[in-house]
Amino acid sequence: MKRVRAEILSTRKLGAYRSLTLVAPEIAETVRPGQFLAVKMPEGREFLLRRYFAVHQASRRGGWAGTLEFVVDAGGPGTAWLSSVKAHEFLEVIGPLGTAFAFPKRHTNCLLVAEGHGAASLYFLAQELLARHKRVDMVVGAETLERVFKPIEGKRLSQTFSIVTSDGTLGERGSVNDVLGDVAEATGTEVLYAAAPSTTLAKVAALCQERGIPAQVFVEERMGCGLGLCHTCVVPVARKDGTGYDHLRACVEGPVFNPARVLWDRWLSEEPTMLPTPPEGLPVVRSWPG
Repeated sequence: MKRVRAEILSTRKLGAYRSLTLVAPEIAETVRPGQFLAVKMPEGREFLLRRYFAVHQASRRGGWAGTLEFVVDAGGPGTAWLSSVKAHEFLEVIGPLGTAFAFPKRHTNCLLVAEGHGAASLYFLAQELLARHKRVDMVVGAETLERVFKPIEGKRLSQTFSIVTSDGTLGERGSVNDVLGDVAEATGTEVLYAAAPSTTLAKVAALCQERGIPAQVFVEERMGCGLGLCHTCVVPVARKDGTGYDHLRACVEGPVFNPARVLWDRWLSEEPTMLPTPPEGLPVVRSWPG
């Protein structure tokens, strides 16, 4: 984990989102898919804490060597400020943080499932899986056409690429869970990865358990410190020995978890205990409004 003052190499608009590319070789050399960055905000009460973003791309060789890319969805003061920064300005960044996705040793057919800009971290994963000679298929969902994240890039990275939108403006109408079972069967899915809101991940977990598909999911949980100190981002996870469960920190033990061990009913029904009124916009992966 490094704290660096990183120059912004470029920014660009991607549909509803804004992408920022940083020069940060100290982080780019070691970051893996599923890990995230903590970005310092400017001074001011509305910017109390850092904001957290999944790494979308990391370049270790070629002309872009030493660069990182992450994606912002502007909604609150923090993400609005990040969406307004310009090339050649500087950001203070800590990373890489969190536990990364694990790569399958034996399985070959990998299905990646994402909603909205949860796809940002999975495109990074897809590149690494392809480099390991795995087959990649993808299901990407969003509310509207504008919020489907980089569909052309998704098609380039995958053997089959299914798009689902809530309003039917691109691909099929519905949610990723409406098509997931059929896609998994058609592609011969042997392992599944997902990044989406917890309600979607709970349904993904149920399908994987029913069909015996090993899976890893990137959970979205609001964070305070991002370093495991405040315990704001805990997720109830069953112990391996079956004696009960622990509240594991999404920022340290996660954000990648085995969905078969997450106690989804308990997690979805729990009320926040550490921050009754969480500061606006403190996500792990999808850079929620804030």
